[in-house]
Amino acid sequence: MSYKQLSRLAGLFIACLPLVACGRASVAEERETRAVKVQPIEGTGLSRLTLTARAAQRLDIQTAAVRSVQVKGKLRKLVPYAAILYDKEGHTWVYTSADSLSFVRAPVTVDDVEGDVAILSSGPPLGSTVVTVGAAELYGCEEEFEEE
Repeated sequence: MSYKQLSRLAGLFIACLPLVACGRASVAEERETRAVKVQPIEGTGLSRLTLTARAAQRLDIQTAAVRSVQVKGKLRKLVPYAAILYDKEGHTWVYTSADSLSFVRAPVTVDDVEGDVAILSSGPPLGSTVVTVGAAELYGCEEEFEEE
């Protein structure tokens, strides 16, 4: 191979590098979007989010159970305040989890906050699992991939 041919081949190789990098970025982006599967729940305006085990680990998803306490003679639901999310309209939500990798946003009504505990007048049933760490990231995934 002559020096001229080798020079052209090197130039072609260098010119194609950005295309290869773009292809790799697409693969990386595709892997990221597959880390969470967003499935709209028909008729609700909500979505079920299903994470891969690796994504849940990266987000450090942590949960707690909805508990109850007597307040002025009335049984009230409690969740860690860290589980409460506020949307852009000011509505309050928590993410519930039926299993370790699947999450659905549920509306709650916060009556009071005492320290790191939110007292609810409405929300998921007692014993339900709510996300306490990683909820904001789940909400971001739901909003980002929401169907328009």
